[in-house]
Amino acid sequence: MKVNSYGHPHLTSYYEKKLNIAYVGFGKSTNRYHIPYVKTRDNMTIARVVNRTLGKRPEQAELEATGTIFSTDINDIINDESIDLAVVVTPAFAHYDTAKQLLLGGKNVLCDKPLVETVEEAKELINIANEKNLFFMPFQNRRFDSDFLTVKKVIETGYLGDLVDITVNMDHYRPNDFSEGENFDGAWYGHGVHMVDQMISLFGTPESVQYDIRATRDYDSVDDYFSVNLMYPKLRATVAATEVAALSHPKWIVYGTRGTFVKNDVDQQENDLKVGIMPGVDGFGCDTPADFGLLTYYNTNGDRIVKHIPTVTGDYGRVYDTAYESIINGADKLVSDEQILSVIATLENGFKK
Repeated sequence: MKVNSYGHPHLTSYYEKKLNIAYVGFGKSTNRYHIPYVKTRDNMTIARVVNRTLGKRPEQAELEATGTIFSTDINDIINDESIDLAVVVTPAFAHYDTAKQLLLGGKNVLCDKPLVETVEEAKELINIANEKNLFFMPFQNRRFDSDFLTVKKVIETGYLGDLVDITVNMDHYRPNDFSEGENFDGAWYGHGVHMVDQMISLFGTPESVQYDIRATRDYDSVDDYFSVNLMYPKLRATVAATEVAALSHPKWIVYGTRGTFVKNDVDQQENDLKVGIMPGVDGFGCDTPADFGLLTYYNTNGDRIVKHIPTVTGDYGRVYDTAYESIINGADKLVSDEQILSVIATLENGFKK
C-alpha cells in the first residue's frame, strides 16, 4: 500500500478511509460553518471537541450521542493517534499559538480565518508543517461562495474578453456596532482576508497594492471600512467593505473588453445557516432566479446580448473535501503555501507606514 505526501496510506476508494476530525473551539463558527457540513459527508467523523468550558448545549449532547468525545485539554487531541485532522476555530488571537502547538504535536491542521497576523508567523507554521510532513491550511471557505463561483465561471467562459476591472464588496448596515481592539480585530483582517484570497486565487500575487483602511463609526475603534486596489499588469481588482451601507453596492462588478457582469446578491448559505436551515436540506443556499447575475456582452457579430446567469451552487464543505483529498490521497492543497503568504502579506502591509 502506497503512502501519500502526508504520511497516510493511499486507498483504492474515496470512501474506504474516514477522516477523523477534532475541533479546538466550540462556538458559533464551529457550529455554523464547520460541523453542519461535515455531518453531510459519509467519509468524515467528528471524533473529538476541545473547548475551554463545557456545558450541556444541545449541540454538544447531539454529538456526544453519536460518539464525539468532549474535553478541555488540547493534549487529548495531540495524544489521540486516531485523529487525522485538527481544526482550529478559536478566537483569532489564539490561532498562531494553537496551530503551532498542534503542528509540533504531529497533527494536520486546518485553521479558521484570519490564519495569523504576520508573514513571519505564517512562515514559521508553514515551515513546521513542511518539516514534519503535515497538512496545514487556512479555512478559506469563501472560495466556495456561490457568487464567487458564478463570477469565476463567467470569467472562464470568456464572455467578458480581457478583464479590465473587478470589484467585490462586503457591505453591512451596523452603525452602532463598533468596538476597540488591535488591527487584527478589524474589518480588514476579518472580511478582507476572504476577498483578498478570492482575488489571489484567480489572479495570483498583485504587483502592487493601494490601501484605504479607516474607522468610520468611531475614530478610536478598529477599522470598519476599506477600499483596497490589487494592481495587476492589465487589471485592477478592488476589495471593499463598509459597515454603514444603508443601501448596499452590488456584490460583484466585473468589466472586460467585451462585456460586464453584475451580481448584486451575496451567497445564501450564511443566510440559511443563520435561521437554522442546514446543508442537505432541499434548496439550501440556492438563489432564486431574481437573484441571478446580469451579463451584458457583445458577441463576435457585434450583437449586444443581455442575459441572466444562473448561480452556481456554493458549498463551504468543499474545503473539507479538498482537505480529505490532500491528507488521504496526497492531492495538492486548495490553498498553496505561496497563496497563504501572499494573502497574509497583503493584509499585514495594509498597516505598515
